[in-house]
Amino acid sequence: MDKSRLRARYWRIVFFFGRVTLGFIFWEIILPKIGLGGLAKRTRSQRFKDIATHFRALAIRMGGVMIKVGQFLSSRLDVLPPEITDELAGLQDEVPAEDFAAVRHLAESELGATLTTKFDWFDETPLAAASLGQVHRAHLREPDAEAHEFRNVVVKIQRPFIEQIVEVDLSALKRVGGWLEKYKPIREHSDVRALVDEFSTTTRSEIDYLAEGRNAETFTANFKDFPHVHVPRVVWSLTTTRVLVLEDVLAIKITDYDAITAAGIDRGEVAIRLLDTYLKQIFEDGFFHADPHPGNLFVTPLEGVDENGRRDWRLTFVDFGMVGRMPENLRDGLCETVIAVGTRDAARLVQSYRELNVLLPNADTKLIEMASSQVFDRFWGKSMSELRKIDHREMHRFALQFRELLYAMPFQLPQNLLMLGRTVAILSGMCTGLNPEFNLWEQLEPYAGKLVAQEAGSNWRTWLDEAGKILQVLIGLPGRADRVLTLAERGDLSIQMPQVSRQLRFMEQALNRLVGGVVFGAFLIGGALVYSSNQLYGEILFAASALALLWTIFLARGHRSWP
Repeated sequence: MDKSRLRARYWRIVFFFGRVTLGFIFWEIILPKIGLGGLAKRTRSQRFKDIATHFRALAIRMGGVMIKVGQFLSSRLDVLPPEITDELAGLQDEVPAEDFAAVRHLAESELGATLTTKFDWFDETPLAAASLGQVHRAHLREPDAEAHEFRNVVVKIQRPFIEQIVEVDLSALKRVGGWLEKYKPIREHSDVRALVDEFSTTTRSEIDYLAEGRNAETFTANFKDFPHVHVPRVVWSLTTTRVLVLEDVLAIKITDYDAITAAGIDRGEVAIRLLDTYLKQIFEDGFFHADPHPGNLFVTPLEGVDENGRRDWRLTFVDFGMVGRMPENLRDGLCETVIAVGTRDAARLVQSYRELNVLLPNADTKLIEMASSQVFDRFWGKSMSELRKIDHREMHRFALQFRELLYAMPFQLPQNLLMLGRTVAILSGMCTGLNPEFNLWEQLEPYAGKLVAQEAGSNWRTWLDEAGKILQVLIGLPGRADRVLTLAERGDLSIQMPQVSRQLRFMEQALNRLVGGVVFGAFLIGGALVYSSNQLYGEILFAASALALLWTIFLARGHRSWP
């Protein structure tokens, strides 16, 4: 591709995100600082929608990594407003196909022969077009069909010049990430550079179809004893770095709810099996399919019925360009999280957060533990549809009770959890779509019990160590009690109550700002009244009001971080 076109592409991406960044600074930082936060809040919904609309148009026009960014953003229902996620939700279906002549040329160059030589039939109309490539249906010639025991295949072919396009797009995103890192709240809660690096590594791996084929075979081996989970087989003799040939899977898209029901398949069972397969991938295999969007998951009806007399079926996974790997230490931390949630143990949940390194160094773990206990007490066992129906006053009371925690947001997302977090976010939405009454708590509880049993059976030495630690504490307890009593007798005993102290500081700061505001208003009004009769005194009062305003702003800047 011509270098001037690549350069123009780079600057188009940079300028777009530059405009978005400047707009964010103006509306979300500057206006609240000068007392116009209400205006920013009133226009926020429409502004977000406009940004998403413009980005969608940019992504469709440019393709490449911009499509993948849009898919990623549309899946972040946990952190982005619906004005953005809804606008970008259908982006995958709007990707235009590449001109077939260019695709044919690339495929034939890779295979070293014409398509008619390698395939008995090849459909020039793509079955699907994606950000990095497109898929065509084809039939194997007889010798290959007989050797592989199937004839119908899909041929995945990269878009021409996609390697150059990907590198330019990633370079532009790296520059944008550098801007975001300069904003303290973002820098404190997420490693933007690590996020961009992770996204870059994943995207580059997706344009290596040999690696994708190996990933598919690893997944197949992990589920070899699970006949109701299927992965299309790879035709290695026709696969290269830029062309991938797979067994064709005629199945129902996992979001085609009417077709699933019409086939006699229980959608709730599909949601449960989908979650179960991911629990196995994450906690047992340490290797998971990291791109579970609707185009990559299918329900395949089978002949016959299952043990309950219902239509038999299997879950089919395709597209293994994006996979995640879980090192053992990370799996252990996640197991702790699942056990804590399943057993409703708030203290253990906070400890698992520590192991996963998702808490900021200054996080108030006691407050997080209290909030987690309240979540278990108030919301445990409710499905997503039930959670949506909770009285807004109850949610408001919870927010008031833990407003400090919600304000501080003492969490961060380490690099090794970025891909998993994205996957779980998409998976959660998919399970709820299949069954609005899907209850994640009920599904996690038995799995947590299984993990507890495994932990008890394999880690008996850990229990002995814990018993030893408890014994040491008990032995030292009389001495510690004596020291406490001695301090009390001297009058030197002090009890720290950090939560009360924070509340008092918060009230003191609010009072200081209120006093500053009153003084500012008094000087301003006084200056206006005096100015007409005594210009000098009026100007002095105006100057005093300006100093009072600066003092108030200084207090606000010193005691809270701006959104």
